Amino acid sequence: MNWIFLIAGGLFEVGFAFCLGKAKGTTGSEMYGWYTGFLVMLFVSMGLLIKATQTLPIGTAYAVWTGIGAVGTVLVGILVFKEPVTILRLLFLTTLVGSIVGLKAVSH
Repeated sequence: MNWIFLIAGGLFEVGFAFCLGKAKGTTGSEMYGWYTGFLVMLFVSMGLLIKATQTLPIGTAYAVWTGIGAVGTVLVGILVFKEPVTILRLLFLTTLVGSIVGLKAVSH
């Protein structure tokens, strides 16, 4: 069950990065709305990470959490914010995913 909390926490990390990206292009009350979303996503993400580390090793949990956030944020950047897709970017993204899967495989 704690792996589910960890994965959800990583997805909320992607959410707070998305909110930061959206806030960058806005002003006024819309900007504050995105920053509020950022704070909500941040607190939920951290709470789920805390819950997951009650039974999972902290090193593995933190690496997987940040890895999910990093991969998800890159994908959101490509799909939503139209960031460039390069061979090297995809190569390193693939190695990151492989590392996350490897950490999950060797954790008890």
